[in-house]
Amino acid sequence: MGRPARGAATMQIQLLRHATLVVRAGSITLLVDPMLSPAGAMAPVANAADERRFPLVDLPLSREAVGDLVAAVDAVLLTHTHRDHWDDEARRLIPALTPLFCPPGDIEAVRGAGFRMALAVADALVWRGVRFTRAAGRHGTAEVGRQMGAVSGYVIDAPGEPRLYIAGDTVWCDKLQFALAKWRPEVVVVNAGGAQFVTGGPITMSAEDVVRTREAAPAGAVVVAVHFEAVNHCRLTRAALRAHLEAAGGGRVLVPEDGETLTF
Repeated sequence: MGRPARGAATMQIQLLRHATLVVRAGSITLLVDPMLSPAGAMAPVANAADERRFPLVDLPLSREAVGDLVAAVDAVLLTHTHRDHWDDEARRLIPALTPLFCPPGDIEAVRGAGFRMALAVADALVWRGVRFTRAAGRHGTAEVGRQMGAVSGYVIDAPGEPRLYIAGDTVWCDKLQFALAKWRPEVVVVNAGGAQFVTGGPITMSAEDVVRTREAAPAGAVVVAVHFEAVNHCRLTRAALRAHLEAAGGGRVLVPEDGETLTF
């Protein structure tokens, strides 16, 4: 699915669940925002209308396959360390010497968890020929956004591959619009799901935010919407987003199922 990459190379993005991705770009395989716990392992996100324990669904892999996956990835990429993006099971399963890239504000916590190869992406770094550039976002608006703290997105440039922008937990905002205009990515991964507490606005993208992102993205760019139906504070479903997109003209947005792999 998606547009073919330049030349003979292909980039693959597999959605495991929620925001957990496996990205194969160039010569490397990245595990992004790993939430690896079995269904129901964690207490619900507080102050949400839904009080079910999460994850609400299991990973689309056996536990043995999860272990094989984390042993085989070349590096881990964290947008932030909230437990739906970096849980106890991920810290337990991922080998401590795995290279791990994270925002500067999280580096002490990650190294304190025993990950001695952790590196902070303050602005940009190049690792094994792949460039990672940090991009800002807003994890909500007004007071709830300030309480949620900082979150990072990343622009990933691998030789011969489409430019990938993983936006992280951000709503539509001026910082996201700036990143789209500055780096002109060809593939944009956004965290939708309309995550929200009992009070305050969404802290991840609503359906309207996804449409705004599609309209602001460079011509021909593909938006990939993830972050659905796995955590108790996410209110927007895949079906609702697809219906909204269809009503707004359709096209240029992919909404993968858990386990699905997209090739660009």
